[in-house]
Formats: sequence, structure tokens, C-alpha cells
Amino acid sequence: MKSKRSIVLAILLTVFILGQIALTVLLYNKDGISILRNIGWVILWISAIFGWLPIFTLKKWGGVQKGKSYVKTTRLVDRGIYSIVRHPQYLAGMLICIALALIAQNWIAAIPGIFAVLINYHDTFEEEKEVLEKFGEPYRRYKESVPRINFVAGIIRLLRKN
Repeated sequence: MKSKRSIVLAILLTVFILGQIALTVLLYNKDGISILRNIGWVILWISAIFGWLPIFTLKKWGGVQKGKSYVKTTRLVDRGIYSIVRHPQYLAGMLICIALALIAQNWIAAIPGIFAVLINYHDTFEEEKEVLEKFGEPYRRYKESVPRINFVAGIIRLLRKN
């Protein structure tokens, strides 16, 4: 069962993300810097990869029972997207907020995104506690070899390994 603090943070995260989306639409700066806007769109597409791949990866290798949610894993997954970062979906949330700020190019639209990024980052630490409790020493070793959210370092590490 989730704590009251977790519920409040989840509600705040939802408000901040929806607020940033609305502000991005309302305050979109059509005269902004096109290269920044294009970088924002690239980051948004990258966030989709980190947001969707975990669903398939955990279903395939996580020992999820048929008909159960992909988050109901029974095995530690350290391959696929999880060989690059430990928390790809939290990373996706952070990347979406960064992308929206770059696309909107309005500081007011960036403010809720900053708070959403901070909450997402905080949530990775809470998730780590739960997963460490669930999987123990194998997860502790996994933590030593795969970055929390730094996907650039994760890709470089993976390329060096292969």
C-alpha cells in the first residue's frame, strides 16, 4: 500500500505534467529558436522509447503471470532497455518535461516541468528501496553496473561491454 506522501507526490506530478502540457499549448512561442524546438521534438521521441520499451521488456523477461500488469515482475530484468538505465519510465517522464520546455520556449511553461522532473527523480530513489527489498543482492549488483537514469553513460557502458 502506498503512503500518503506517495499519493500526494503522484497527484502533484500529474498536476505539474498536465499543467506543463496545457501551458506548452497556450504559451507556445512560434518565434522561438527552431534548433531548440527540433531538439525538443527529438527528445520527445527518445522519451517514447524509454516509456514504451519497458512494458514489452518486463512482460517478456520479468516472469509476469499471464493477465497481470507488466509491473508485477517476479524476476529481476537486466537486459533490453534495462541494460541501459534502471528506471527508463521515470527517465521518459523527465525527458517529456525537458522536451516540452524546449518546444514551448516559454519560461512559464517550463516551471511545472522542473517540478515534475524533480518528483520523477525523487521517485527513482523510492523505487530503488522497493526493488532492493524485492530482489536483494542481485539488484545491488545490478545497481553497480547500470546507471539510474543517465542513458548516455548506459549506452557507452553497453557499447564498451560488447
